[in-house]
Amino acid sequence: MITKKDAIAAGNFQRYIDLVKEDDVVKALKKNSRDFKKFIKKIPKKKIDFAYAEGKWTIKEIVQHIIDAERVFTYRSVSFARRDSTALPGFDENTWAANAQPGKRKWEDVLKEFKAVRKGTELLFESFDHDQLLSPGIASNNNINALALGYICSGHVSHHMNIIKERYL
Repeated sequence: MITKKDAIAAGNFQRYIDLVKEDDVVKALKKNSRDFKKFIKKIPKKKIDFAYAEGKWTIKEIVQHIIDAERVFTYRSVSFARRDSTALPGFDENTWAANAQPGKRKWEDVLKEFKAVRKGTELLFESFDHDQLLSPGIASNNNINALALGYICSGHVSHHMNIIKERYL
């Protein structure tokens, strides 16, 4: 059985994997989805567009960032699972955030997008077999495998839930 110990990740990625308690990547994603949906429902509407300091993201911008990052992580995982040996670049999260414009969107639409993207992530990781999960690649100049990227999707959301709890609520 593949477990979290089989995840290969270097650099800052390991901190996200460390936030995940489950050993099964699909169970981790599903539990994280439930936890995030419950968490987000409890956020007061008046806080959605709140930033705790000048130049910091609002909660709505954080959720958009989570969506964008998850798309990047799943693209990387499917590339590795399909044995594409192309080294994948990093992405500038601040540039992406500055150009995402979630402030022009309804909060409900941003949440629907998260749910759709996450459901796609869950289905993708359910479809991977043993060899695909262990498929390695290079992303952001770091060695990583598809499995690690699944845990990173969960841990990245947990990381931002912790930040919202500590600094926004």
